[in-house]
Amino acid sequence: MKLNTNYLGFNLSSPIVPSASPLSENVDNIRAMEDYGAGAVVMYSLFEEQIEHESHELDHYLTAGTDSFSESLSFFPDMNTYVTGPDLYLEKIRRAREAVDIPVIASLNGASPGGWTNHARLMEEAGASAIELNLYYIPTDIDISGEQIEKRYLAVVKLVREAVGIPVAVKLSPYFSSTAHFANELCKVGASGLVLFNRFYQPDLDIYNLEVVPSLHLSSPAEIRLPLRWIAMLYNRIPADLALTSGVHSYQDVIKGLMAGASVVQMASELLKHGISRIQDILEATNTWLEEHEYDSVEQLQGSMSQMHVADPSAFERANYMRVLKSWQEDPMGTAL
Repeated sequence: MKLNTNYLGFNLSSPIVPSASPLSENVDNIRAMEDYGAGAVVMYSLFEEQIEHESHELDHYLTAGTDSFSESLSFFPDMNTYVTGPDLYLEKIRRAREAVDIPVIASLNGASPGGWTNHARLMEEAGASAIELNLYYIPTDIDISGEQIEKRYLAVVKLVREAVGIPVAVKLSPYFSSTAHFANELCKVGASGLVLFNRFYQPDLDIYNLEVVPSLHLSSPAEIRLPLRWIAMLYNRIPADLALTSGVHSYQDVIKGLMAGASVVQMASELLKHGISRIQDILEATNTWLEEHEYDSVEQLQGSMSQMHVADPSAFERANYMRVLKSWQEDPMGTAL
């Protein structure tokens, strides 16, 4: 195979990187990902809210009732063996690093600057090869502007970058007023890579029980178009590696991502639906395609269909919007032609 690629300073054996998902909670699964050809793996996300909740809950059970019953002290857990907060996550990082040779990227979803930096430092100490910051925040305060939110994000990335010595990638949502500008600002404060894009999970409404219902839908292949477009436009314009995530389900999607300019493509939904062995199937099909089309390496393929290399760069911008609208025609009876 000729599928080596460089991402976050690592020479990976393949461009497929399983993204953060429940699959990486099991070290045996991480070992299987390596066996089937993954170039690296992103651990499932550690949420700062989970850490705070567990810490407060433990404190409650440690102290509740001790004023009234001194005997309750005997029910305290052994603090040398009790695992709370990030400890279990950090232990899984250590175990994963011992089990595989590929880079293990920790995923951190935090809410405050202090939380981000503290947990990032612990992840590095546990052996994480890199850290992926998941900027998953839904701004609902009408008094907070978009500029303030961007400044908050930049401050977080800068603090984490200063706190650790390992590479830091940032996983973004597509909802910024000036995505290209903000991507470049993230690079200025130390982001080594950008992961495009995060998927916000939208709740549903139960109209019979009058409840807000959590709803999870795995990605579909059509969702690749949004990150594909932005990676093609950002390639070679910002000093960061690009990872494409959302909508990667086939070898064609891998090739599209690399052609747009991604260093790696991340996938989770396809693996959740069809198993980890799909990595090997997709890699073999990708390699076959490269050979049939006389590509010697991923490097030769990478960015070949980015905005700076295509015959019509405007195809990624507004001009393409007009062409798409004109391409849809209907006859008088309403049937598409």
